[in-house]
Amino acid sequence: MPTTTGPESTRRPVIVTVDDDPSVSRAVARDLRRRYGEDHRIVRAESGPSALEALREMKLRGEPVAVLLADHRMPEMNGIEFLEAAMDIYPQARRVLLTAYADTGAAIDAINVVDLDNYLLKPWDPPEEKLYPVLDSLLKAWQATDPPEVHEIKVVGHRWSARSSEVREFLARNQVPYRWYSVTEAEGRHLLAAAGEDGERLPVVITPDGGALVEPSNEEVAQRVGLSTTPAADFYDLIVIGGGPAGLGAAVYGASEGLRTVLIERTATGGQAGQSSRIENYLGFPDGVSGAQLAGRARRQAVKFGAEILTAREVTGFEVCGSARTVRFADGSVIAAHTVILATGVAYRQLAAPGMEELIGCGIFYGSALTETVGCAGQDVYIVGGANSAGQAAVFLSRGAKSVTMLVRGDSLTASMSHYLIQQVEADPMITVRTHTEVVAAHGEDHLERLTLRDTTTGDTEEVDAQWLFVFIGAVPMTDWLDGVVVRDDHGFILAGPDLGEAGQRSGGWPLERPPHHLETSVPGVFVAGDVRSESAKRVASAVGEGSMAVMFVHRYLDKL
Repeated sequence: MPTTTGPESTRRPVIVTVDDDPSVSRAVARDLRRRYGEDHRIVRAESGPSALEALREMKLRGEPVAVLLADHRMPEMNGIEFLEAAMDIYPQARRVLLTAYADTGAAIDAINVVDLDNYLLKPWDPPEEKLYPVLDSLLKAWQATDPPEVHEIKVVGHRWSARSSEVREFLARNQVPYRWYSVTEAEGRHLLAAAGEDGERLPVVITPDGGALVEPSNEEVAQRVGLSTTPAADFYDLIVIGGGPAGLGAAVYGASEGLRTVLIERTATGGQAGQSSRIENYLGFPDGVSGAQLAGRARRQAVKFGAEILTAREVTGFEVCGSARTVRFADGSVIAAHTVILATGVAYRQLAAPGMEELIGCGIFYGSALTETVGCAGQDVYIVGGANSAGQAAVFLSRGAKSVTMLVRGDSLTASMSHYLIQQVEADPMITVRTHTEVVAAHGEDHLERLTLRDTTTGDTEEVDAQWLFVFIGAVPMTDWLDGVVVRDDHGFILAGPDLGEAGQRSGGWPLERPPHHLETSVPGVFVAGDVRSESAKRVASAVGEGSMAVMFVHRYLDKL
């Protein structure tokens, strides 16, 4: 196995020496350490395959490799073969072949095969004359050309890979720094080679410790990047399900008031609001605030007060067990609490048109997908929808796109968009609003290439070139897992308080003598807040307010236990 000489440091440039003769290997390392050990890490290996394995590990960890010295005559893999393979991992490293006098012809031929930088005859005594001057020159040349290594999470994928887009969005929305590498670029291919992958399975996520995750789930990514996915306890005072504005508001107020609080989020805190490029009508932010900034501050605030936040955990079941309210995860594990606040929010409704489903994540996105905005630069972008989310996305994307076209089924934007946002859209010369227009088909092989649009008043259709489509066409609640336990309206939104009415009676009646609290569902001790509540206001401020108000009712409920 390769061995390291000199003090450990992952940031010092590495010099790798490969020789199958242990005595020669030790001698080379000794001479290198004497001259370069203070500023460089010396790694020696006694075979080409073991050296390549070490290089792959260093590449995944982000360690810089400056020089490769390989003996020519080695079993399994000679020096030229090793250097040729090493080029795929560290193309910028300087390559030196160690040869005997009889092998100088092979060394000269290798200059063309592996772009050899130099060859050294053995023995090289004294090294001050025959070794160090050569390496000094090579190290100086390497320092002038080698790009700085990025010690962040690395994501290697394809531009039109749906899962690659999802992982990038997951990391970005959870405010985890990462660097994107396309498989069509050299560095992306080098990272894949280091991970032992051929690019057929994407994305590949490389963590700072050098681990490689191939086609990982969100939960696998969360576990490896430091996001909490496992509850610290089995029982809490309050479980908050959903990490949007309502859920974060509930977590902040619940934890700050001394309740043992856990918040469960299936994707990323912030919900749909967290994807908003700029929220300008939220109290206290006259210059506006991005959804990511608002969500990040709220998350830190909740953690500061002691709330536990679980990410990438999906809730699939709910049970009432006496005074306990039990939540079941997708993996079958459970946690329980005295009270629960349902703040699951809503998901964007899918656009039912031929070709749409096949191209999701490959040019078609539901929501803002802010990680894709760089790719929109200089492109024609289409947005479906006429509410605030669509308007905010249009204004944001217009800063870099060639054009932004909003496709609206209605007569105008006034029915569903705030007045301040309508003014911004109308004043932006890059934005065009097409009313009475809908998408009836999407076309493309591996990514979106064209859209078929229809005028809803005349029935006329036209086909337009398009590589980017963002869809904001209303919301649907994700509440099927509550079926048979919590009463919902005909659309799946949760009924609470006085809105229960006859629906609560049909479900078997309210079980307590007191009437339900304002935000209390058909199950005592289970409350609802935010967009998932039937007849809610669908605004960030109201969601935060409902989350905090639900905690007030939680206290009233707990006082009576």
